[in-house]
Amino acid sequence: MAKKKDIRMVVRMKSAESPHTYYTEKNRRNNPQRLELRKYDPVVRRHVLYKESK
Repeated sequence: MAKKKDIRMVVRMKSAESPHTYYTEKNRRNNPQRLELRKYDPVVRRHVLYKESK
């Protein structure tokens, strides 16, 4: 049986203020644009903006 194209994809999130990165999943159908999230950055020890990078 042929596998359908996966809707969920793994994306890399890069901190705007340090070299820290982490990986998460997003739904390609609901969010076709790039993600931007405020997450805790352990390098600078505060919440910063993380942007999706490829």
